[in-house]
Amino acid sequence: MTSPIYYLTEGLRMIKNSLNLKANGFHEYDGNAKDICMQIIEDCWNGRYFQTSTTNFPQFWTRDFGWCTASLLKLGHKERVEQTVLYALDVFSENGKITTTITPKGRPFNFPTFAVDSLPWLMHSITLIKNRALIEPFVPFLEKEIRLFYKKIIDKKTGLVKPKHFSSIKDYAIRKSSCYDNCMVASLSQSLDRLNLINPFKRFDYEKLIKKHFWNGNYFFDDLKKWSYIAADANIFPFYFDIIKDKRMLKSALEVVHHASLDLPLPVKYTPKNAPVKFIWSELFMHHYELDTTWTHMGPLYISLLKTVNPALAKKHIKAYTTMIESYKNYPEALTPRGKPFTSQLYHCDQGMLWAANYLTL
Repeated sequence: MTSPIYYLTEGLRMIKNSLNLKANGFHEYDGNAKDICMQIIEDCWNGRYFQTSTTNFPQFWTRDFGWCTASLLKLGHKERVEQTVLYALDVFSENGKITTTITPKGRPFNFPTFAVDSLPWLMHSITLIKNRALIEPFVPFLEKEIRLFYKKIIDKKTGLVKPKHFSSIKDYAIRKSSCYDNCMVASLSQSLDRLNLINPFKRFDYEKLIKKHFWNGNYFFDDLKKWSYIAADANIFPFYFDIIKDKRMLKSALEVVHHASLDLPLPVKYTPKNAPVKFIWSELFMHHYELDTTWTHMGPLYISLLKTVNPALAKKHIKAYTTMIESYKNYPEALTPRGKPFTSQLYHCDQGMLWAANYLTL
């Protein structure tokens, strides 16, 4: 169980930073969009690990690093990526758990609870490095965590994620075995095979399971409730991890995301504003932070898939991102439906996101 002290200290720090951002605005980098993003990546390297951002999130976030690992490697940061992985593994193994986050002082904790995607994103990053020897000293610890994950997360009868509240990509949302969460389990199974680690998930065919339980003929449902609203993450990650290889399904899913206006003013929003998503109580302070806000971590991932089925629209979105970055002279965390930096009473969206790496590799 996560100590409340971490919520308090990290929360107070974010509020302080947010008030400063409200008062002073974003730091402005020099140059064009490419120059700006390259400078941000340098500023997110603190000498020990790649932190998620320059301001609100100077921590190591397991999922955020996983989102960026492939791009960071393409951009020539292999040594830093390896050092970041070793830093995380050292902290996690010393504390006997893999978590969503490591504080700047090196304390691991989960926000808001145990996450479905922490272990999968960590293993995804390790797989991309293609250096099995790097993790050899940690294999006993990792296999212990794999067994724990399987026991805690998986419904042994169905192979699906249990319909309980786990932390996930939308960490304030309460979902019932989401499509994204099950894609993360499928990704984990892929990684374990590639790394030659124990794989208790191997007996399940996740391509069939995800099609059977979430695909409705046009797009993937958000979770097992199978309500009719569109969720962008549900329609990105089955294809991002190459779990689903059918190009017709990809084209259909992305068209639905587009027709639901989840890519306006920029890609991509999680859901439409009227989606009946339930949130934990603390979302009251954030006010639609994870509803119809544009998120710049998923935007480039969506565009990278869109390039394969609708290159003209993808090119339009890349241009819009370029204009946005050069307008703010930074890489914001999240934008309102009007394209302005997201803000609530106590929170101002972050700046200098490591996610800028994914824009650079588009």
